[in-house]
Amino acid sequence: MKSGSEQALALLPTASLQRLIDLLQARGYRVVAPTVRDGAVLWDTIRQVSDLPIGWRDVQEPGHYRLENTGSGQMFGVVHGPQSLKPFSFPPRELLLQIERTTNGFSARPTLPLQEKVAIVGARACDLAGLAIQDQIFLKDAYRDPYYEARREGLFLVAVNCTRALATCFCASMDTGPQARAGFDLVLTELDEVFVVEVGSAAGEEVLGQLSLASASTTLVRQTEHQIEACARSQTRQLDRSHLPQALYDAHEHPRWDDVASRCLACGNCTMVCPTCFCHTVEETPDLTHQRAEHTRLWDSCFTQDHGYIHGKNIRPTIKDRYRMWLTHKLASWIDQFGTSGCVGCGRCITWCPVGIDLTEELPALLGRSTHTKGKPSQA
Repeated sequence: MKSGSEQALALLPTASLQRLIDLLQARGYRVVAPTVRDGAVLWDTIRQVSDLPIGWRDVQEPGHYRLENTGSGQMFGVVHGPQSLKPFSFPPRELLLQIERTTNGFSARPTLPLQEKVAIVGARACDLAGLAIQDQIFLKDAYRDPYYEARREGLFLVAVNCTRALATCFCASMDTGPQARAGFDLVLTELDEVFVVEVGSAAGEEVLGQLSLASASTTLVRQTEHQIEACARSQTRQLDRSHLPQALYDAHEHPRWDDVASRCLACGNCTMVCPTCFCHTVEETPDLTHQRAEHTRLWDSCFTQDHGYIHGKNIRPTIKDRYRMWLTHKLASWIDQFGTSGCVGCGRCITWCPVGIDLTEELPALLGRSTHTKGKPSQA
């Protein structure tokens, strides 16, 4: 949290969260937050605090996800579901061009999305870190992606600091959580009957100013710090990055790749739930008259067989090849390419893998190091 020399933190009573939602709606935002649907927590548009997963919490293990209703009044007890922030700026399916036959040939008309103001309430630190990596991929190269940019500019991010770790979390070892340090407009830390609020942008300061909140006491600020620190200490998984990327390149022929390939289904779940994976393909869809066609971008995965097919040859024909490509890119060549790891420690790939493959176990096995495990994480 910010030191006393910086801007004071504000105090938002839990009963006043609706004021924040109403204010964002009045400023033209569609408010999106976690909601319970189909046995999981998913992002959806909300209008009332009652739409939040109040009293629910998630239990996650390798290949296992379950929601429990605790009966408490906690509004953000669920850490996260299968969705990161990625779909809000890089949707799973997006029309790029409409192509039409003309008397002189063809005309192509870009279909840039109309900018929508979306306020996301409940983003976690790992999700903000994932979005920052996506920004680097789509916005900070020589060729900015105008489709991504149009959606990204409309986002107002209200993050929530984590005070409870899941068994699959390892963000503390990746320096991406459990506290949100950047990339947010406002961040909340939920305590008993109050939120401690921190400003992260000029837009957030403007919104907070309209709420006219009192300052948080030093005691409450310290309480939030202690709870966030306890959350970090409780994480049982970690990823040792000290020898990356070179050590993973050196493990290219390690027999562990055959072992994990014998378990991997190549279903692509890990890449679909990952906050940073950006593989995509394009498809052309003509109409029945063959006078018009649509050029559409869709999420793809390096685990699909077709993704490695180039000029008449599949360069990654086996599951071993595809898993090795994914893990090596995520944890090694991503660093060379973008200057950062492609993993933010959210643990979604562990939870949503049908066979429970755990990259925090696979990496030490490949590098010849033992995993480090502490006590079970607090579920309080």
